[in-house]
Amino acid sequence: MLKLFVKQGNDLLNIIHRLLLGFYYAHCISVVHEYVGIHGCSETDGEDMHGLDEEEMWHADFNQKRGVVTLPDFANPLEFPNFYETSVIEMTGCKSDVAFLTKVFKSPPPEMDAPQTSIYLKDDVELGVQNTLICHVTGFYPPSLSISWTKNNAHVTEGISLSQYRPRADGTFNIFSTLKFTPAEGDIYSCTVNHIALQGQPQTKTLGENVALPSVGPAVFCGVGLTLGLLGVAAGTFLLIKGNNCN
Repeated sequence: MLKLFVKQGNDLLNIIHRLLLGFYYAHCISVVHEYVGIHGCSETDGEDMHGLDEEEMWHADFNQKRGVVTLPDFANPLEFPNFYETSVIEMTGCKSDVAFLTKVFKSPPPEMDAPQTSIYLKDDVELGVQNTLICHVTGFYPPSLSISWTKNNAHVTEGISLSQYRPRADGTFNIFSTLKFTPAEGDIYSCTVNHIALQGQPQTKTLGENVALPSVGPAVFCGVGLTLGLLGVAAGTFLLIKGNNCN
């Protein structure tokens, strides 16, 4: 069971007022921005995120036990004092409420949307040159799932990163997982997604269904064929010249 609060509106937190400074001419120009805060939890997971105009500004990392500012480097530096400590308190209360509401309502069937998964490459493939695989999962609710990677059917644990859950306008969520790898001929990579709406049937996407690692075979065969073709043309030209000389 998931307890999720999404707060939106034009009354922004004091912490982001510095982002809302406009230019004043003869008349004051009013600029409307949208603030979104996601505060949610399940029995085991929790998320606290603050954003502005569909861009994340800050989120709580409960594994690292700290707050993470996610504004780009060129933005004015902002501080979020005591936000992480407040998030910890909120998550404690949220999980307590989940347990209470689960007992009161006897675990009603949750609202669910199944994810859609795709896998693609960050850069064009060059054998032996490090690249990044991206597993994009979208359109799911509630925001709680797992993503795992395999190489040649063996579980991979290194070189993996996972983004925060990103809200969509329709109330569902996105998430990205990336895997750094070095392409080699014959290797097969897959990402597998588990979500409650999949009812025990995880989604797996494999590199090779839509995007294939390059093979040296076609290039070799093409090169050999081109070489033989040129040799044939040269031989034919030589024989033609010899025949004309005989005449």
